[in-house]
Amino acid sequence: MTMTNPWLPSIPAAELLERLQRWEASGATWHVLTRSERGVTVSLCRCDDGEEVERLRSEDPAAVTLLDGRTGSDDAG
Repeated sequence: MTMTNPWLPSIPAAELLERLQRWEASGATWHVLTRSERGVTVSLCRCDDGEEVERLRSEDPAAVTLLDGRTGSDDAG
C-alpha cells in the first residue's frame, strides 16, 4: 500500500501508540488504511457507528514495526 495523504502531518511512533491506546481504552476502534516501508496511516473510528473521526500518519520506522501484521484494534497487539 502507498501513503495517501502527504499533507497529513507525521507523528512519532510513541505518540501514535499513546493515541491508539487511549482510543481503544475509550471503546472506539482504529484501522490501518495504508502501510509501506516508509510509513503507516491509521483511521480512528467512533465506537457507536464506526464513522471515521480522524486519521493519524507516521513515517517513523518504529511505527511501521509497531503495527506490523496488524490491521486494526481488533487484532491482538
